[in-house]
Amino acid sequence: MQKNKLLLLVASLLTLGFLVVAAAQENVFREWRQIQRGLRSADGPLDVRLRQIVVPQLRVADRCVSCHVGMAPGETGLTGGKMAAAHPKVGHEPADFGCIVCHGGQGRATDKADAHGDVHFWPEPMVPRRYADAGCGSCHTHLAVPSLAALRGGRAAFERLDCLACHKLEGRGGTLRPAGGGMEGPDLSRAGLSGFAADWYAKHLTKDGAVWKQSFGAIPAADLAALDVLLRSRVGAPGLVEGKALFHSLGCRGCHKVAGVGGDDGPDLTREGAKDPGRIDFTHVPGRKDLAGWLGEHFRSPAAIVPGSAMPMLGLSEEEIGHLVRYMLSLRHSPFPEAYWPKDRIRAERFGEREFATDGATLYGSFCSACHGAEGQGMRYPGLPAFPAIANRDFLELAPDALILETVRKGRSGRRMPAWGLKDGGLRPAEVLAVAAYVRTLGGNVAQAPDPKPARWAQGNAATGTRLYAAYCASCHGPNGEGKEGTALANPVLLENATDTYLFETIRRGRRGTTMEGFGLPSTVRPSLSDQEIEDLVTFLRKGKGGA
Repeated sequence: MQKNKLLLLVASLLTLGFLVVAAAQENVFREWRQIQRGLRSADGPLDVRLRQIVVPQLRVADRCVSCHVGMAPGETGLTGGKMAAAHPKVGHEPADFGCIVCHGGQGRATDKADAHGDVHFWPEPMVPRRYADAGCGSCHTHLAVPSLAALRGGRAAFERLDCLACHKLEGRGGTLRPAGGGMEGPDLSRAGLSGFAADWYAKHLTKDGAVWKQSFGAIPAADLAALDVLLRSRVGAPGLVEGKALFHSLGCRGCHKVAGVGGDDGPDLTREGAKDPGRIDFTHVPGRKDLAGWLGEHFRSPAAIVPGSAMPMLGLSEEEIGHLVRYMLSLRHSPFPEAYWPKDRIRAERFGEREFATDGATLYGSFCSACHGAEGQGMRYPGLPAFPAIANRDFLELAPDALILETVRKGRSGRRMPAWGLKDGGLRPAEVLAVAAYVRTLGGNVAQAPDPKPARWAQGNAATGTRLYAAYCASCHGPNGEGKEGTALANPVLLENATDTYLFETIRRGRRGTTMEGFGLPSTVRPSLSDQEIEDLVTFLRKGKGGA
């Protein structure tokens, strides 16, 4: 009996001890309580209590402000450390949306690891701090983002023309005065959101014409256009816009869809930033096992992270990888009520406005450059046929405008060239025209050479052409014209829009800088072909391979 009483006493004391420890941990030693004890308001020590932001319409109840007290509604003028800092200005009131809407994480948790989502079961971990502006993509859809070259050209013009003397841009610029005065002009970091006068230059000249001309001089039209591109892209998230512009310059939409627009060869990236880390294979990822780490390693070496991946190594710098990771993390598009959508998302999803600029350079960069090269020089990737050099002068001098236009619009069936003008998520008619026109500029605005002959003039011997094709052409273009290392010559889009002169001269002259040598001159491994034999080949291509 005595032993049982002693055992009961010990068990009771242990239980009481556990309860006291648990109570102390909950009410004294919790991290958020210690943080609040170290802060002071203007009236004295801070009231230690659980704080939260509740937004019923978004089903948000975020307790992040129990630690980040300076960001809580009504908590101003706090001192005592970094947790007293107010939220940076973001163009809207954070308390209207809560925290996890932008930052991710587990809003109702009060322990740091749980709140940041750094636990294996939580599907929406916090966006890493260095990529914090990627959270803007939960709501925003930045529109008409230009190519990286256009963006950097605008920034260079802004600096070269000394606009920073009067205006701030992303924390730089603005004149400081000894008497406490400052910048004469407004901060332009969010000019793309707030808007700006289209005739700002004329107003500058009218208001301070003499001073302007004396201090700054006239601005050329090309620089005015570059400045316009830059200002329209300033939406308060420069790193994110830079990443999106880079995405638009690497030809990524040629393989990947974003918001329903792009190619079908690669995964749809519309919600890439919302991937559940628990469903990602980190076997080949060194370092931190999170989505940002996986994306960074994938951009460095796709096949090393995803064995068998057809995505080529892009040779990106670390800065460029960081920009692309930021943009990928921004692809979240949380399903909030439309009443909370910003104007750019409404314009994109309800009115079909493009996320990318629709000039020929940006469209080509976004849809075409991965295959044909940034300068139209053609590309070659392991295991794939070479992609043609569409800026080749020999091609542009012979190619009718209809051939370029219809190739963009209808593609090349049986090859990797999509029908961008016909497929879902492709290009609109005006965009097809813009891309086709831009292809000419890649080769130095080379126009088609005058051709006095009709489109169809070859009257050769198709039987002779059959023999010649098998002997000299089939090894590169395929026995049935289906294409191998060379172009698919039986392709209906090619045969419908290529003139006989185009086919004849391409065979006779070849393509400089490619494996297509001209057959008008002999080589060490074959004789030259006469004009009649080349005409026989053209006739065979028309009649023997389905042409008309």
